[in-house]
Amino acid sequence: MAAGTLATIERALEERGRLGEREARLVLADKSLELGALIAVTDRLRRSHSGNRIRLCSIVNARSGGCPEDCAFCAQSARHGTRVERYPLLPAERLIEAAVNARHSGAGEFSIVTSGRSLGNGRQLTTVETALKEIGDRCSGIQRCASLGRVEPRLLERLKAAGLDCFHHNLEACREFFPRICTTHSYQDRVEMVRLARAAGLRVCSGGIFGMGESPDQRVALALELAALEVDSVPLNFLHPIPGTPLENVCRLTPHECLRIIAMFRLVLPDKDIIVCGGREVNLGQMQPMIFRAGANGILIGNYLTTEGGSVPDDLQMLEDLGLEPYYQGGRDRTGS
Repeated sequence: MAAGTLATIERALEERGRLGEREARLVLADKSLELGALIAVTDRLRRSHSGNRIRLCSIVNARSGGCPEDCAFCAQSARHGTRVERYPLLPAERLIEAAVNARHSGAGEFSIVTSGRSLGNGRQLTTVETALKEIGDRCSGIQRCASLGRVEPRLLERLKAAGLDCFHHNLEACREFFPRICTTHSYQDRVEMVRLARAAGLRVCSGGIFGMGESPDQRVALALELAALEVDSVPLNFLHPIPGTPLENVCRLTPHECLRIIAMFRLVLPDKDIIVCGGREVNLGQMQPMIFRAGANGILIGNYLTTEGGSVPDDLQMLEDLGLEPYYQGGRDRTGS
C-alpha cells in the first residue's frame, strides 16, 4: 500500500500541484508509508517554495491573562485556574524594546500579541500604532505582525498605515471540532476576521493547534479550510498541556505524528509559509531538525506567550548545521544588527 500511496501523492502533485482531501487523508492514515519516503517529497516542495531560507518569527506577550473567552487550551482564559501572570497592555517603549531584542536574535518577523477579545480603539490602539511606527524605524525591513483578536476594518486600516504588515488570527481547529474547544465565540467569527484582514490588504497568518483530541481527518479539514481562505502563512502549534486548563491531561503527540502533520500541510499548501511554533520542543524533542525536511520553512524562536521556548542560539546553530539560513527581508537597522 505504501508504494501506491506515494504514487498517488506524486500523481496529485503532478496533475494539480497540491493534494486534495483524499490524498491528504492518506498521508496521515497510511502508516505503511515510511516517513523517509514522505519527507523526501515534502523537502523538495519546501526547497521549491523558499530554497534554504527559513523564516524566524518572534512574539511579545503584550497584554497577558484575563481573557473572557473559554478556549480549552489557553492558559490566559480567566475561566481557567492557571494562575497565569496578568498585566495590561505594555507601554510602547517595552514593545519596541522587545522588537529590537528579537531583531538582535535574528528574527525577521516580530508580532505583538494581546490576550482578550479585542484591542479597542482608544489609548491601547494608539500604543500599538506608536510601537509599529518606531519598530519600522529602528528595525528596518523586519516584518511587523500583530495578533489582537477582533479588529474592525477601519482600525485595521489605521494599523496598516502605522506599518502593520501581517495580521495573525488562528482558526485553531476545523469547523467541526471547534465547538469542543471554544463556546464563547463561533468558528465563523474567526473565519470572518481572516477575511477582513485579507480585505485590508494585509498578509494573513492563520493556523491551528494539534493534539487537542481532534481526529486525523479533522486535521486535514483545517488544512483545506486554510487553503480555501488563501492565507499567506500557516503557524502549526502542538499542544503543550497547561495545568489548570481543560486539556491539562491530554497525551502529547509523538514526534512522528507531528512530522506527518507538517508534511500534510506542506502537501496541501505547497506555496505557503509553514511555520512551526508552540510545543515543538516538548512534542518533537530530538527530532526537531526534521521539521524542515517535513516541509516547514519557518519557526517561532524565543519564548511563547506563557511558556518558555528553546534556546535561540541552539536554534540558530541547528539551522547552520542543516545548511539552512535565516530569511531576513531588509537590510541593516539602526541597532547595528
